[in-house]
Amino acid sequence: MPNDTSALEERLAHLERTTDDLSSVVARQDRDIALLTRRLALLIEREADRQADSAGGVVMGDERPPHY
Repeated sequence: MPNDTSALEERLAHLERTTDDLSSVVARQDRDIALLTRRLALLIEREADRQADSAGGVVMGDERPPHY
């Protein structure tokens, strides 16, 4: 009986460590996702501003670029 208890305690300790490790990974991923979401929003806003500033110019698909 004592052997069963110590085996269960050992297994529980491993499970607790795994849970703590996974919790740390999920917390880091949450921070990374929040940062990337903010950066993406800034890039989208910057691109929208850039397109608004250059409004009026129509690019034709078969038109040669000016450097030709």
